[in-house]
Amino acid sequence: MDTATLPDRRIAADATALVPFAAAHLPGALALSREMSWPYRLEDWDFALRVGRGFALERDGTVIGTAAWFPDEADHATIGMIIVAGAAQGRGYGTRLVEALLGAAGTRTLLLNSTTEGRALYARYGFRPVGTVRQHQGPYQQCGAAVADPDLRAITPDDLGAIAALDRAATGFARRPLLECLIAAGEGQVLLRDGAPAAYAITRPFGRGHVIGPVVAGSPDEARRLIAASLTRLDGHFVRIDVPEGAGLSPWLTEIGLNQVGDALTMVRGALAPVGPARLFALANQSFH
Repeated sequence: MDTATLPDRRIAADATALVPFAAAHLPGALALSREMSWPYRLEDWDFALRVGRGFALERDGTVIGTAAWFPDEADHATIGMIIVAGAAQGRGYGTRLVEALLGAAGTRTLLLNSTTEGRALYARYGFRPVGTVRQHQGPYQQCGAAVADPDLRAITPDDLGAIAALDRAATGFARRPLLECLIAAGEGQVLLRDGAPAAYAITRPFGRGHVIGPVVAGSPDEARRLIAASLTRLDGHFVRIDVPEGAGLSPWLTEIGLNQVGDALTMVRGALAPVGPARLFALANQSFH
C-alpha cells in the first residue's frame, strides 16, 4: 500500500488515533469485516490495501475502524471498506473516516457503493445516486458439457494495452496498474473481434471462493459468453459476481444458479467521464469497482 501521500493524523481527544493503514492493521481489519459478516480473507484485505490507500482508527492498539480509497492514473477514485466496530458506532467515527478520505482524494471525482445505513452520511458530503449494483453468488454447478468458444482465449501480456483502453471506455477510469494486479492475482480471457481484443473478463480467488469481474464487453451477449467461459473452470466452486442493474444480467445469473443476495446504491461526488461503447458488466469489487 502506498502511504506516501497519507498524513499521520493523530487525534487524542477520545483516545483514538487516525493513521495510515499499514500491514500491522490487517488482522484487526479482518476482525472488523468478520463482525460485519463480510466474506473477506486476510489475503483480500492485503490485496485491496496494496492496490489502494487507506486509514485505520486505533484505540489502545485495537483497530476500531477502516476506510480506503483507490485512485486511478487520472482524476477519479473509488472509496470503500469503511467499517466502524459495532461497539464504537454512534460517536462520529464514520464521519471522521469519510472526511479523511475526502481530504486525501482532494478534487478527484469519487465513486462508491453504499449500504442502506451509509447513504445519508454520503449524501451530506455531496454524493448522489447514479445506479444500483446487484450481488449474485452461490455454489456453481455446471449443467451439461462445456462448449469451447472459438472467439475466446487467455489474456496475454501483449493484451494489456487493449484491455486498459476497453476498461477506460467502459468506466471512465484510467486504471491499468489495477488491471495488471487483478490479472496477476487470477486469470483472464479476451473475446476477439477481427483478431483483436474486443471484450475481457478476469476471475480471481476471493472470499468464500472466486469472483468474476471486472467484465467489460460491447453487449450483454458478449458478457454472457465471457462469464460462461469463466464458469467452466469453476464447477463446484463458490462464485460471486457483482453486476450493475442496467447490465441486464441478473435474470440470467439467477437462472444458472447464482442468486441475488443483496444490492448496493452506487453514488458519485463530482462529474463522471463519458463512457462507451464498451460497458462494464461486472465489478472487480464493490470497493474498487
